[in-house]
Amino acid sequence: MAHIRQMEARDIPEVARMEKETFTMPWSEKSFAEALEREGSLYLVAEENGILGYCGCYVILDEADVNQVAVRADLRGQGLGKELVSEMIRILKERGIDSITLEVRKSNAAAIRLYESVGFVSEGVRKNFYEKPTEDALIMWKRQSVSKG
Repeated sequence: MAHIRQMEARDIPEVARMEKETFTMPWSEKSFAEALEREGSLYLVAEENGILGYCGCYVILDEADVNQVAVRADLRGQGLGKELVSEMIRILKERGIDSITLEVRKSNAAAIRLYESVGFVSEGVRKNFYEKPTEDALIMWKRQSVSKG
């Protein structure tokens, strides 16, 4: 079973390689380095003899904006993405974050099913949000009650 932990600077080259294999508009190593430095950001990796997947979000006030979720191509559909996202949600709840949002390509049925399985609900559409190819994004939210200290 994969070990999930906070992403560290040493993970960036491997994460950026996976990013390039997964997305048509991939983040650079520099983008990941800046994201890790950003106050309130939360980035996780799943590892077992190397990085198997990763996810991350920015936190603004009491909301989180998920901007990365990826699993190695040969491991998709086995629940690792759900484990990563569930752990991110757990940590965010622990930090008092009660609303989490993300955008996902309308055609990405597997990702939509994953997000719905952990409580996200589609609440709108961003027209032509994605490039290469141009496509609308579903805006999804998960709102969770947290105990305020």
